Amino acid sequence: MGLDLIAQGVVDACLEPFSRLAELDEETRIDAINTIRLALREYSPLKREPVDCVQWVRADDLHANDYNPNSVAPPEMRLLQLSIMADGYTQPIVVWPDADGSYEVIDGFHRNRVGKEVGAVRKRVMGRLPIAVINSDRTSKEDRIASTIRHNRARGKHQVDAMSEIVMDLHRRNWSNEKIAKELGMEPDEVLRLKQITGLAELFADRE
Repeated sequence: MGLDLIAQGVVDACLEPFSRLAELDEETRIDAINTIRLALREYSPLKREPVDCVQWVRADDLHANDYNPNSVAPPEMRLLQLSIMADGYTQPIVVWPDADGSYEVIDGFHRNRVGKEVGAVRKRVMGRLPIAVINSDRTSKEDRIASTIRHNRARGKHQVDAMSEIVMDLHRRNWSNEKIAKELGMEPDEVLRLKQITGLAELFADRE
């Protein structure tokens, strides 16, 4: 379906100055396009969806979180590298912006690694990585942990020992069993089993 005359007029008015982007060097052009994308997002009916605004940021501005229980075996890591080499980045890295201007990886740590460590990929993407920033209302560390776990569990990948440590951490942050189960997509019995793995009596202080 084509655009009506008013919409087409808006598009034409925008496209004309965009041609000036070709006058900029590549690094400046990427930064300028990132800024334009952020401005466009303000008018998007889908701006609440993080993927509505994918930006290319400097790879060195991304850093891993300290709570990801996901691991990828060497064969799968090689396959991911091959996929990115052959097909390009088809998924952004999900991040949270830190106060210092860097970004904490919420999901996509291994996509992040490939972009940083594989020379051919790093050169191709000009030292940049595609990111999508999670919604700003997920500000606490607990929310970011829960987001990481949900991404991992949706793919069926997580390490039991690391998950147990995360359940312990959330418990210490005063999350109830019910909230942990809801936010991490678990059954109540699974939360209890993960608590048992830690062997810490404090996790059962609220139970007989």
